Amino acid sequence: MTNLRTDLGIISDWITPGSRILDLGCGDGTLLSHLRDKHNVTGYGLEIDPDNITACVRKRLNVIQTDLDAGLPDFDADSFDYVVMTETIQAVRHPDRILLEMLRIGREGVITFPNFGHWRCRWQLLRGRMPVTPTLPSQWYDTPNIHLGTLKDFEDLCRELRIQILERTVVDRTHETDFLMRLAPNLFGEIALYRFRRS
Repeated sequence: MTNLRTDLGIISDWITPGSRILDLGCGDGTLLSHLRDKHNVTGYGLEIDPDNITACVRKRLNVIQTDLDAGLPDFDADSFDYVVMTETIQAVRHPDRILLEMLRIGREGVITFPNFGHWRCRWQLLRGRMPVTPTLPSQWYDTPNIHLGTLKDFEDLCRELRIQILERTVVDRTHETDFLMRLAPNLFGEIALYRFRRS
């Protein structure tokens, strides 16, 4: 898997080789299989979509079909080194609860989400429309996203929940970064990536 998407590559660099991983909303298992093959990690993926589960099984991944809104009661505290959730938090009913669950069962959490503070979203809101962008492609009436937020929103929530942010970066829709995104991440970053732990 030499052509790993840039955002997944950043996450991969944050993960210590040999770790135990839980990937929430693991999709087709791209990240988890890369971490298994390149970083010798072990762990599980949780996914609700049957087609994605089939793709994970084909990659010989441990995958469990579950709805994240039901919580993670089947996992004991401190079961994993990292709990990862890529572009899923905005689609769960209680983002605050899932963050706390991530840090109950994992030593560190890694999360990514589309940034609603990006200038394209702001511009469309100024024009009186709900944003439709490459990272938020659905119309308001058929979107799976129910809790959209900005980098500042996420960081405020982390402070409220006593979560310590260890690293943050942002990328664009092609999963690349540049000077403007580093200068004003909440305005120019389309996708936010965070690594965090309990304070």
